[in-house]
Amino acid sequence: MRSRVALGAVIVGVPLALALLGPLFAGEPGARTASFTLGGGHWLGTDFVGRDVWRQVLLGGCSVVLVALAATALTYLVALPVGLVSALTHRTWWEELLMRPLDVLLAVPSLLMILLVAAVFTPGAVGLTLLVTFVNIPDAARIVRAAAAEAASRPAVEALRMQGESWWRTAVGYVGRSLTRTLAADAGVRLTGVLYLVATAAFLGVGAEPDAADWAVMVDRNRTGLFVQPWAVVVPALLIVALTMGTNLLVDARLEKGKRTCTP
Repeated sequence: MRSRVALGAVIVGVPLALALLGPLFAGEPGARTASFTLGGGHWLGTDFVGRDVWRQVLLGGCSVVLVALAATALTYLVALPVGLVSALTHRTWWEELLMRPLDVLLAVPSLLMILLVAAVFTPGAVGLTLLVTFVNIPDAARIVRAAAAEAASRPAVEALRMQGESWWRTAVGYVGRSLTRTLAADAGVRLTGVLYLVATAAFLGVGAEPDAADWAVMVDRNRTGLFVQPWAVVVPALLIVALTMGTNLLVDARLEKGKRTCTP
Protein backbone atom coordinates (compact mmCIF):
# COMPACT_ATOMS: atom_id res chain seq x y z
CA MET A 1 0.00 0.00 0.00
CA ARG A 2 2.85 2.39 0.79
CA SER A 3 4.37 1.74 -2.61
CA ARG A 4 1.00 2.50 -4.21
CA VAL A 5 0.75 5.77 -2.30
CA ALA A 6 4.28 6.73 -3.28
CA LEU A 7 3.69 5.80 -6.91
CA GLY A 8 0.40 7.70 -7.01
CA ALA A 9 1.97 10.75 -5.38
CA VAL A 10 4.80 10.80 -7.91
CA ILE A 11 2.50 10.27 -10.89
CA VAL A 12 0.02 12.96 -9.85
CA GLY A 13 2.69 15.27 -8.45
CA VAL A 14 4.40 15.91 -11.78
CA PRO A 15 1.38 17.30 -13.65
CA LEU A 16 0.16 19.13 -10.55
CA ALA A 17 3.52 20.80 -10.04
CA LEU A 18 3.72 21.79 -13.69
CA ALA A 19 0.14 23.09 -13.66
CA LEU A 20 0.38 25.13 -10.46
CA LEU A 21 4.02 26.25 -10.54
CA GLY A 22 4.70 26.19 -14.27
CA PRO A 23 3.44 29.74 -14.97
CA LEU A 24 5.97 31.08 -12.46
CA PHE A 25 8.86 29.65 -14.48
CA ALA A 26 7.51 30.07 -18.01
CA GLY A 27 9.25 33.39 -18.57
CA GLU A 28 8.67 35.74 -21.46
CA PRO A 29 7.68 34.34 -24.86
CA GLY A 30 10.57 34.08 -27.26
CA ALA A 31 10.57 34.77 -30.97
CA ARG A 32 8.53 32.33 -33.00
CA THR A 33 10.35 30.05 -35.40
CA ALA A 34 9.34 27.43 -37.94
CA SER A 35 6.45 25.14 -37.03
CA PHE A 36 7.05 21.58 -35.80
CA THR A 37 10.82 21.76 -35.51
CA LEU A 38 13.17 20.09 -33.03
CA GLY A 39 16.28 21.61 -31.46
CA GLY A 40 17.26 25.22 -31.91
CA GLY A 41 17.21 25.84 -28.16
CA HIS A 42 13.72 24.36 -27.73
CA TRP A 43 13.76 21.37 -25.38
CA LEU A 44 10.55 19.89 -26.74
CA GLY A 45 10.59 21.59 -30.12
CA THR A 46 8.04 24.04 -31.47
CA ASP A 47 4.29 23.78 -31.96
CA PHE A 48 2.03 24.43 -34.95
CA VAL A 49 2.71 28.19 -34.93
CA GLY A 50 6.38 28.02 -33.96
CA ARG A 51 6.01 28.58 -30.20
CA ASP A 52 8.21 26.81 -27.68
CA VAL A 53 6.40 23.63 -26.59
CA TRP A 54 8.03 23.52 -23.15
CA ARG A 55 6.76 27.01 -22.36
CA GLN A 56 3.28 26.04 -23.54
CA VAL A 57 3.40 22.97 -21.29
CA LEU A 58 4.32 25.13 -18.30
CA LEU A 59 1.40 27.46 -19.02
CA GLY A 60 -1.17 24.94 -20.21
CA GLY A 61 -1.98 22.87 -17.14
CA CYS A 62 -3.37 25.53 -14.84
CA SER A 63 -6.65 25.91 -16.71
CA VAL A 64 -7.27 22.15 -16.98
CA VAL A 65 -6.45 21.40 -13.33
CA LEU A 66 -8.24 24.38 -11.77
CA VAL A 67 -11.40 23.92 -13.83
CA ALA A 68 -11.51 20.17 -13.06
CA LEU A 69 -10.91 20.62 -9.32
CA ALA A 70 -13.39 23.49 -9.07
CA ALA A 71 -16.07 21.58 -10.99
CA THR A 72 -15.61 18.48 -8.83
CA ALA A 73 -15.82 20.49 -5.60
CA LEU A 74 -18.90 22.41 -6.77
CA THR A 75 -20.57 19.15 -7.80
CA TYR A 76 -20.38 17.76 -4.28
CA LEU A 77 -21.26 21.12 -2.77
CA VAL A 78 -24.65 20.84 -4.49
CA ALA A 79 -25.12 17.06 -4.67
CA LEU A 80 -24.38 16.37 -1.00
CA PRO A 81 -27.20 18.45 0.53
CA VAL A 82 -29.64 17.43 -2.23
CA GLY A 83 -28.89 13.72 -1.72
CA LEU A 84 -29.03 13.95 2.07
CA VAL A 85 -32.33 15.81 2.12
CA SER A 86 -33.85 13.37 -0.40
CA ALA A 87 -32.77 10.36 1.64
CA LEU A 88 -33.79 11.66 5.07
CA THR A 89 -37.02 13.50 4.30
CA HIS A 90 -40.33 11.85 5.20
CA ARG A 91 -42.18 13.90 2.60
CA THR A 92 -42.45 12.02 -0.68
CA TRP A 93 -43.38 15.13 -2.65
CA TRP A 94 -40.19 16.86 -1.47
CA GLU A 95 -38.05 13.93 -2.58
CA GLU A 96 -39.82 13.85 -5.95
CA LEU A 97 -39.31 17.59 -6.39
CA LEU A 98 -35.58 17.24 -5.79
CA MET A 99 -34.78 14.07 -7.70
CA ARG A 100 -37.11 13.90 -10.73
CA PRO A 101 -35.63 16.93 -12.55
CA LEU A 102 -32.20 15.37 -12.07
CA ASP A 103 -33.44 12.15 -13.67
CA VAL A 104 -34.40 14.15 -16.77
CA LEU A 105 -30.89 15.60 -16.96
CA LEU A 106 -29.41 12.11 -16.72
CA ALA A 107 -31.08 11.20 -20.00
CA VAL A 108 -28.94 13.72 -21.89
CA PRO A 109 -25.27 12.77 -22.49
CA SER A 110 -22.93 15.10 -20.62
CA LEU A 111 -20.79 16.13 -23.58
CA LEU A 112 -23.88 16.70 -25.73
CA MET A 113 -25.33 18.99 -23.06
CA ILE A 114 -22.10 21.01 -22.93
CA LEU A 115 -21.99 21.33 -26.72
CA LEU A 116 -25.66 22.37 -26.89
CA VAL A 117 -25.14 25.12 -24.33
CA ALA A 118 -21.88 26.18 -25.98
CA ALA A 119 -23.76 26.56 -29.26
CA VAL A 120 -25.91 29.27 -27.65
CA PHE A 121 -23.16 31.23 -25.93
CA THR A 122 -19.38 30.97 -25.73
CA PRO A 123 -18.31 29.96 -22.20
CA GLY A 124 -14.97 30.91 -20.74
CA ALA A 125 -13.17 29.03 -17.99
CA VAL A 126 -15.83 29.97 -15.42
CA GLY A 127 -18.65 29.03 -17.78
CA LEU A 128 -17.04 25.67 -18.56
CA THR A 129 -16.64 25.01 -14.82
CA LEU A 130 -20.34 25.66 -14.23
CA LEU A 131 -21.34 23.55 -17.24
CA VAL A 132 -19.27 20.56 -16.12
CA THR A 133 -20.65 20.97 -12.59
CA PHE A 134 -24.20 21.07 -13.92
CA VAL A 135 -23.90 17.81 -15.88
CA ASN A 136 -22.23 16.00 -12.97
CA ILE A 137 -24.74 16.92 -10.28
CA PRO A 138 -27.52 14.42 -11.22
CA ASP A 139 -25.57 11.17 -10.87
CA ALA A 140 -23.55 12.49 -7.91
CA ALA A 141 -26.78 13.36 -6.09
CA ARG A 142 -28.18 9.90 -6.78
CA ILE A 143 -25.06 8.24 -5.42
CA VAL A 144 -25.25 10.38 -2.27
CA ARG A 145 -28.95 9.64 -1.89
CA ALA A 146 -28.50 5.87 -2.28
CA ALA A 147 -25.65 5.73 0.25
CA ALA A 148 -27.48 8.05 2.66
CA ALA A 149 -30.70 6.02 2.42
CA GLU A 150 -28.80 2.88 3.39
CA ALA A 151 -27.19 4.63 6.37
CA ALA A 152 -30.52 6.21 7.39
CA SER A 153 -32.16 2.77 7.62
CA ARG A 154 -29.78 1.64 10.38
CA PRO A 155 -31.06 1.27 13.96
CA ALA A 156 -28.59 3.92 15.12
CA VAL A 157 -30.45 6.60 13.16
CA GLU A 158 -33.79 5.56 14.64
CA ALA A 159 -32.21 5.67 18.08
CA LEU A 160 -30.99 9.21 17.43
CA ARG A 161 -34.48 10.25 16.40
CA MET A 162 -36.03 8.71 19.51
CA GLN A 163 -33.52 10.62 21.63
CA GLY A 164 -34.75 13.84 20.08
CA GLU A 165 -31.55 14.63 18.19
CA SER A 166 -31.86 17.39 15.61
CA TRP A 167 -32.13 16.63 11.90
CA TRP A 168 -28.82 18.42 11.34
CA ARG A 169 -26.93 16.26 13.82
CA THR A 170 -28.47 13.09 12.44
CA ALA A 171 -27.82 14.02 8.81
CA VAL A 172 -24.32 15.44 9.21
CA GLY A 173 -23.07 13.85 12.41
CA TYR A 174 -23.99 10.25 11.60
CA VAL A 175 -25.27 9.78 8.05
CA GLY A 176 -22.79 12.26 6.59
CA ARG A 177 -19.84 10.55 8.24
CA SER A 178 -21.09 7.18 7.00
CA LEU A 179 -20.75 8.42 3.42
CA THR A 180 -17.02 9.14 3.65
CA ARG A 181 -15.77 5.98 1.99
CA THR A 182 -18.45 6.05 -0.71
CA LEU A 183 -17.74 9.69 -1.55
CA ALA A 184 -13.98 9.10 -1.54
CA ALA A 185 -14.36 6.26 -4.04
CA ASP A 186 -16.71 8.31 -6.18
CA ALA A 187 -14.48 11.39 -6.02
CA GLY A 188 -11.55 9.60 -7.66
CA VAL A 189 -13.70 8.31 -10.51
CA ARG A 190 -15.57 11.61 -10.83
CA LEU A 191 -12.41 13.69 -11.03
CA THR A 192 -11.26 11.44 -13.86
CA GLY A 193 -14.59 11.95 -15.63
CA VAL A 194 -14.46 15.69 -15.05
CA LEU A 195 -10.94 15.86 -16.45
CA TYR A 196 -12.16 13.94 -19.48
CA LEU A 197 -15.03 16.38 -20.01
CA VAL A 198 -12.85 19.45 -19.51
CA ALA A 199 -10.13 18.14 -21.80
CA THR A 200 -12.64 17.02 -24.44
CA ALA A 201 -14.47 20.35 -24.31
CA ALA A 202 -11.19 22.24 -24.70
CA PHE A 203 -10.21 19.86 -27.49
CA LEU A 204 -13.45 20.83 -29.27
CA GLY A 205 -12.86 24.52 -28.64
CA VAL A 206 -15.31 24.99 -25.74
CA GLY A 207 -14.01 27.07 -22.85
CA ALA A 208 -10.62 27.77 -24.45
CA GLU A 209 -9.33 29.84 -27.33
CA PRO A 210 -8.10 27.92 -30.39
CA ASP A 211 -4.49 28.96 -29.73
CA ALA A 212 -4.67 28.97 -25.91
CA ALA A 213 -1.88 27.53 -23.76
CA ASP A 214 -3.93 24.54 -22.65
CA TRP A 215 -2.87 20.89 -22.60
CA ALA A 216 -6.03 19.68 -24.34
CA VAL A 217 -5.86 22.44 -26.93
CA MET A 218 -2.20 21.54 -27.52
CA VAL A 219 -3.18 17.95 -28.31
CA ASP A 220 -5.84 19.14 -30.74
CA ARG A 221 -3.91 21.85 -32.53
CA ASN A 222 -0.63 19.95 -32.82
CA ARG A 223 -1.95 16.54 -33.86
CA THR A 224 -1.36 17.37 -37.54
CA GLY A 225 2.37 17.30 -36.84
CA LEU A 226 2.35 14.19 -34.64
CA PHE A 227 4.73 12.25 -36.85
CA VAL A 228 6.97 15.24 -37.46
CA GLN A 229 7.24 16.68 -33.95
CA PRO A 230 5.49 14.26 -31.54
CA TRP A 231 6.43 16.01 -28.27
CA ALA A 232 3.89 18.77 -28.84
CA VAL A 233 1.14 16.12 -28.60
CA VAL A 234 2.64 13.33 -26.49
CA VAL A 235 3.78 15.44 -23.52
CA PRO A 236 0.47 17.23 -22.78
CA ALA A 237 -1.49 14.02 -23.41
CA LEU A 238 0.71 12.07 -20.97
CA LEU A 239 0.33 14.80 -18.34
CA ILE A 240 -3.48 14.55 -18.53
CA VAL A 241 -3.31 10.76 -18.28
CA ALA A 242 -0.87 10.95 -15.34
CA LEU A 243 -3.17 13.33 -13.48
CA THR A 244 -6.14 10.96 -13.71
CA MET A 245 -4.13 7.79 -13.07
CA GLY A 246 -2.28 9.21 -10.06
CA THR A 247 -5.50 10.52 -8.51
CA ASN A 248 -7.14 7.10 -8.70
CA LEU A 249 -4.08 5.37 -7.28
CA LEU A 250 -4.12 7.68 -4.25
CA VAL A 251 -7.86 7.23 -3.71
CA ASP A 252 -7.57 3.43 -4.00
CA ALA A 253 -4.70 3.38 -1.51
CA ARG A 254 -6.66 5.54 0.93
CA LEU A 255 -9.71 3.30 0.68
CA GLU A 256 -7.60 0.18 1.18
CA LYS A 257 -6.02 1.74 4.26
CA GLY A 258 -9.44 2.58 5.66
CA LYS A 259 -10.65 -0.96 4.99
CA ARG A 260 -7.70 -2.48 6.86
CA THR A 261 -8.21 -0.08 9.75
CA CYS A 262 -11.86 -1.08 10.07
CA THR A 263 -11.13 -4.81 9.83
CA PRO A 264 -10.75 -6.40 13.29
